[in-house]
Amino acid sequence: MTTLLDSYAAVTSRDVVRHLQQLAEPLRGKTVVHVNSTRVGGGVAEILDKLVPLSRELGIDSRWEVITGDSEFYQCTKSMHNAIQGNRITISDALLNHFLEVNEQNANQLRSILEAADFVFIHDPQPVALLKYCSSRKGKWIWRCHIDASHPYRGVWRFIDRFVRGYDASIFSLPQFVQMLPHPAYIIPPSIDPLSDKNIDLTQDELDSVRARFGINPDAPMIAQISRFDRFKDPIGVVEAYQLAKKFIPALQLVLAGGGASDDPEGEAVLSEVRYAAGDDPNIKILLLPPDAHRTINALQRLADIVLQKSTKEGFGLTVTEALWKGKPVIGGDTGGIRLQVINFHTGFLVNTPEGAALRIRYLFKQTQKIQEMGLKGKEFVRENFLLTRQLREHLTLMVALQHSATDRIELSG
Repeated sequence: MTTLLDSYAAVTSRDVVRHLQQLAEPLRGKTVVHVNSTRVGGGVAEILDKLVPLSRELGIDSRWEVITGDSEFYQCTKSMHNAIQGNRITISDALLNHFLEVNEQNANQLRSILEAADFVFIHDPQPVALLKYCSSRKGKWIWRCHIDASHPYRGVWRFIDRFVRGYDASIFSLPQFVQMLPHPAYIIPPSIDPLSDKNIDLTQDELDSVRARFGINPDAPMIAQISRFDRFKDPIGVVEAYQLAKKFIPALQLVLAGGGASDDPEGEAVLSEVRYAAGDDPNIKILLLPPDAHRTINALQRLADIVLQKSTKEGFGLTVTEALWKGKPVIGGDTGGIRLQVINFHTGFLVNTPEGAALRIRYLFKQTQKIQEMGLKGKEFVRENFLLTRQLREHLTLMVALQHSATDRIELSG
């Protein structure tokens, strides 16, 4: 019977899988718990959906827990998210106290699991205070920040920092996101799952079906941005770039597709702003997709000639990775983790303004051979750097290192 690991070996290589098995050997039987704030919607949930079962197949007792909260809690954590990304936001004492109450309630539900685990990975600010309420912990706790924390608003960061300091280690996506903390910081960029519905190859029939469902003209050029409707993703800027480029490419089509996440209360307001900016242009398709529309997203990325991710702040940008994996050049915001993936004139272009994005759209449609060349480079770049097996390898390495924190040299058998 083909195992999950065998399936990944077919995409990466058998050597990659052997390396994972070697790293996992000293961790066999250890208990690992991941905690985040949503089971669906957003890159964290997508990563954990496969990272956890792959870890189990390597002999690690890995599990995934999700905290719950009310609208006030998510209003607070969305403000925290925006403040970590640099917005000057004041969060009331009442909201911060409610944040702690919700964390305590969740800790009461999860305490026996968390305190007994050998390793606990807490993802982003929503569950960061759980550690405060698990005073009898047995294992190592790691805070995983998926957000661009390069210039956090200090008023809010000081509140979060008081909890993060109690962890044994932290993980950031880029070196420039790392904050001064009294424990080791690890740099682990996120990754995509090449075997998920969002990234597997699709038949032409399925692509044609999605094209027909949304009224996309097969004979006209198409650009797309696939992202949550979030101001930091700058969907308004994408509409402006399209409108500028359309003056030179009259048949141009734009697809803006995305959904919301249960922990993001701002999505509907941003979606309304995008619809207003688009007006009644029939060549702009604004699609609000359900959280499980993975094959539809896959198809839309494959149907696009060029994919945009014009974020103004971005922890990493898995939608960039997804598009590159499908052989599409990406025009991305010159920020955060997008800079790790979009290499100017090789896998796409980095831009700062709608005007810059429009200029690059025009350039690529005038130099169509560049679309294919960049696409081929982008796919290989992802294969080498941003697949789930690489992220799992680095998680295993981190756990082995923390397990032997007082050892100068670690010997791995095999």
